[in-house]
Amino acid sequence: MRELSLNVLDIVQNSISAKATVIEIELLEHIEKDLLEINIFDNGKGMTEEQVKSVIDPFFTTRTTRKVGLGIPLFKMAAEMSGGWLDIKSEVGKGTRVYTSYGYSNVDRMPVGDMNGTVSMLIRMNPDIDFVYTHSINEKSYVLDTRELREQLDDVPLDTPDVIEWIEEYLKENDAELTT
Repeated sequence: MRELSLNVLDIVQNSISAKATVIEIELLEHIEKDLLEINIFDNGKGMTEEQVKSVIDPFFTTRTTRKVGLGIPLFKMAAEMSGGWLDIKSEVGKGTRVYTSYGYSNVDRMPVGDMNGTVSMLIRMNPDIDFVYTHSINEKSYVLDTRELREQLDDVPLDTPDVIEWIEEYLKENDAELTT
């Protein structure tokens, strides 16, 4: 994968397959510390300690449609190439937490890519799942929480074109404020 946002998409697909109803994505840019963190949390079915150890192996997958699982191994490799690391915490019946760190200015760090497009697409394609997206740059941050949107929208589905357009604008405007 050429962009970290595509890794995030793949990892979130694992959360969706694990029957998560709430998925949190954090993009934390600590420029002054030369650190980038991308974390993904879900409340899916979780994994045993043995499964957590196995998911780093590209030849381990729970899918029946293919014999390899590259999502976590590629995410781990991307982190390590930039001087970072990947850690997974999981509990059966409670969910999984994937933590990654990257050397922010490391020449081998993949670009973040279109994280806003990834988040928007995930919401559009999975309107019954709640997403919490946090983006921070140093001390500034914002959060998009679809649970809050649902409260405001009453019965209007999240995948309605006007709602998706609003989400995309919200992400774009808040990202612009982070960099000013």
